[in-house]
Amino acid sequence: MLVLALLSAIAPLATDMYLPGFPTMADELDTDAASIQLTLTTFMAGLAIGQLVIGPLSDRWGRRRPLLVGAAVCVVASALCAVAPNVGVLIGLRFLQGFSGAAGVVIGRAIVADTVRGVAAAKIFSLLMTIAGIAPVAAPLLGGVLLGPVGWRGVFGVLTALAVVMLAGSFFALRESLPVAARQAGGFLSVARGARLVLGNRRYLGYALAMIFAMGALFGYISASPFVLQTIFGLSSGWFSVAFAANALGVTFGSLANARLVGRAGARRLLVVGLVSLLVWCVVLVVLAVSGGLRVWSVLPLLFLCITSLGFVMGNATSLAIAEAPSAAGTASAVIGAGQFTVAAVVSPLVGLGGSGTAVPMAVVMVVSAGLAVAAFGLLTSGRGVGGYRYAGGAPATSSGAPS
Repeated sequence: MLVLALLSAIAPLATDMYLPGFPTMADELDTDAASIQLTLTTFMAGLAIGQLVIGPLSDRWGRRRPLLVGAAVCVVASALCAVAPNVGVLIGLRFLQGFSGAAGVVIGRAIVADTVRGVAAAKIFSLLMTIAGIAPVAAPLLGGVLLGPVGWRGVFGVLTALAVVMLAGSFFALRESLPVAARQAGGFLSVARGARLVLGNRRYLGYALAMIFAMGALFGYISASPFVLQTIFGLSSGWFSVAFAANALGVTFGSLANARLVGRAGARRLLVVGLVSLLVWCVVLVVLAVSGGLRVWSVLPLLFLCITSLGFVMGNATSLAIAEAPSAAGTASAVIGAGQFTVAAVVSPLVGLGGSGTAVPMAVVMVVSAGLAVAAFGLLTSGRGVGGYRYAGGAPATSSGAPS
């Protein structure tokens, strides 16, 4: 379980742990802010593309081999980032780091789908999604702490060490979870069949899109909150860090509560609770923002409630989606992961369109994301499914061996 947790965390940590060092990086590499920002964009592109490539390949070749290769390349790419001589090299290395790091994210989810079913899978996905949700929130805080003593190159050194731990843990602690008999045969045609199986499943798309769009609300918050809370409402950097950490605790609380309740209430029912709650609080947020009634004492609890609601969405939506395509779990996991980072790439610039003096763009992006998540769920997941409906009401878990 610890290894799976690290697989879920390494890519989100690598995404933005180095963000506090952007100004220093621009000075040391003698470049502009836009070029430094491109190192983040290319990493996210690599992460999205890597999942789309590695996930289907793991359905063909098994989980262990692609995971070990990806982890090894991630170690090398991270180490080279720490010594990059110029921003052009760093941009290319960040793409490679994201592409290879995608192996841990996409195969980690597939391993869970291979080894456990039903409520047990929903519980594990809740815990893994907790980590995946906390990591992008906590990473800039950790990076800010590290930046002073070790500099931005040292931050990449820390990421290299984490990648080494991921490689060692994968090698020594994880067994192959996909039997040869269950693998997709036929090379490229098998990949195409897996993609057709997944993308042609209406219920899978409903759960996957609910997860992807709901994460749009999270990324909208992450992208805009520094400007909203510090520029508009005047929070100091210290109090902003406290607020950021509180919301990280919120998604943790929501996910842990979900893991405890899913055996009795069922994954689908709790997913409904999370989606409706997210939409309601986002509607309140946008109404107050548009009407000019948003104050610091109202925006902080509203953001906390929005982010906490995601704890009931992430694990349940992921487990229900992948349960709809158990024979192509790698591909199913890849589509979800790539979709999340695609939405992140789209949402991040949108929240800045209205300038840094208003909270309306953040609120609008969050409510639209929540509304699309609810719509996808409601329109596409009705009726009986291949796998997800079997434990929608809290049926007993089944397992074929817990992951390490």
